[in-house]
Amino acid sequence: MTVEQVLLEKWRSLPPDKQQEVFDFVEFLQSRQVSISKKPAGEEHQSKLGERLQQIREKIVASGTLLLTDQDIEREVAERRGGYQESE
Repeated sequence: MTVEQVLLEKWRSLPPDKQQEVFDFVEFLQSRQVSISKKPAGEEHQSKLGERLQQIREKIVASGTLLLTDQDIEREVAERRGGYQESE
């Protein structure tokens, strides 16, 4: 049995929500591969933290979750600091 067949068999044995997680992860890996191949030649590498943050961001984007806007971030920071007042 090939690795592909084993993987497909294991995937089919999972419940639908776990199958979706596997699918999302594969999409994430593909998007990561595409972004790596698009790096210009000679571009300096990010720090380990920068690379990890980029991976996390790509996984969030691949999952379909909307990223926070600047206003959403400001609101969350203000709420954590003791209050948020809507600016006009």
